[in-house]
Amino acid sequence: MTYRAPVDDILFTLDHAAGLAAAREQGLYDALDRETFAAILAEAGGFAEDVIAPLLRSGDRHGARFADGAVTTPPGFKEAYRDWAAAGWNGVLADEAWGGQGLPAALWAATTELWASASIAFGLCPMLTQGAIEALQSHGSDELKALYLPKLVSGEWTGTMNLTEPQAGSDLALLRARAERAGDGTYRLFGQKIFITYGEHDASDNIVHLVLARLPDAPEGTRGISLFLAPKFIPDAEGRPGARNDVACVGVEEKLGIHASPTCTMAFGDAGGAVAYLVGEEHRGLACMFTMMNNARLGVGLEGVAVAERATQQALAFAAERRQGRAPGYEGAAPIAAHPDVRRMLLTMRAQTAAARAICYRAAVEIDRARATADADEARAATERASLLIPIAKAFSTDTGCEVASLGVQVHGGMGFIEETGAAQLLRDARITPIYEGTNGIQAIDLVTRKLPQSGGAIVASEIERLRASARRLAEDNAPALGAAAVRL
Repeated sequence: MTYRAPVDDILFTLDHAAGLAAAREQGLYDALDRETFAAILAEAGGFAEDVIAPLLRSGDRHGARFADGAVTTPPGFKEAYRDWAAAGWNGVLADEAWGGQGLPAALWAATTELWASASIAFGLCPMLTQGAIEALQSHGSDELKALYLPKLVSGEWTGTMNLTEPQAGSDLALLRARAERAGDGTYRLFGQKIFITYGEHDASDNIVHLVLARLPDAPEGTRGISLFLAPKFIPDAEGRPGARNDVACVGVEEKLGIHASPTCTMAFGDAGGAVAYLVGEEHRGLACMFTMMNNARLGVGLEGVAVAERATQQALAFAAERRQGRAPGYEGAAPIAAHPDVRRMLLTMRAQTAAARAICYRAAVEIDRARATADADEARAATERASLLIPIAKAFSTDTGCEVASLGVQVHGGMGFIEETGAAQLLRDARITPIYEGTNGIQAIDLVTRKLPQSGGAIVASEIERLRASARRLAEDNAPALGAAAVRL
């Protein structure tokens, strides 16, 4: 099935569900009018359709290959990534000071959906690089910023997030990776990390690993974790990849889905210690890493939207062509889209996809509002609204991606259960997203214990009232004769 970038749907959602049109009227998007926004998305959509989407099926069948410590991405991935980076897409959100375009988070969110809809395995690499960029922008020293950010922003180098260890998944207090002070301002890392997405690959000239580890004098628990930057190749005086660091990929996982994305086991320090540089302060690494994780959580939510969109498009196309049974208005076998149960599934898929997209984009617009407004109180409120929405966006959207992809298999019937149609791949690919970046159960804990109590509950109360007001207006529009009595909320 041919993927078509849903640019009009994205623009409509941004304007009317996410609040971008209202924010533009308030002067928060002065440098980017709707026409420019639409033109950028149309260009991104064209790249997603023409270059990335054709790699979805072949990437799944071929997979990332590991041999002698090196990972080879599937045919076409390296070239597509380098063309994508050369076109400037990696720098959409990054600061202009480092070669980025400084564009709004709302635009980054929309393009992130497009890349992941075309191929979630492709989109994972730049999503993690963006998280590394944000962590360095917020917490890196001036020297680290100057050396690493221009290359990361351009996409010449890619970034990773190294948290998980065999005994330490969601419970980072259990991690054992250790760091030692080298006496010259640098550090040496020792230990193993697992499930490292794009920990090794052939698409970029260098890979910048952000790694959580403990120093010898670290306090127990998460308070004793520090964040370090360890490059695959240590840059020379001119900033070019130099000597190989003591960092190695020792294996890749055989996975249910996202076969084209290498999920690596990384070993640090097997030959004396991986050279590393502190990001932020000693023993304060978790706060730095959460800058990266917050970005990644919204990005993973957008992956849920992306898979749902792709599954919906494929199911609609199949249901329009597949003929089975009788239906009013048709002679002979009717398209299955004419049957009530199939129509119910298709409508459910479209509705859930639209809802997930709206939540993710609303979070992105609130991030923009927090960054753009000059009013300190409004900036704080917008930050809290974004914080409230991100765990919901991550959990709801990734659950939606799985549910919609599963409905897509059902629409295909028996053809959905075999690999030929591609419906099964979308379900396999989607299944990781409720696990990524803190399982959806952890998102629920975060929401209830940290986000709902913000400002004494005032933020969530105002959001609920905003939703109730929208529901009332909708009900009155749908039943004007009843007016306000159309709904009791």
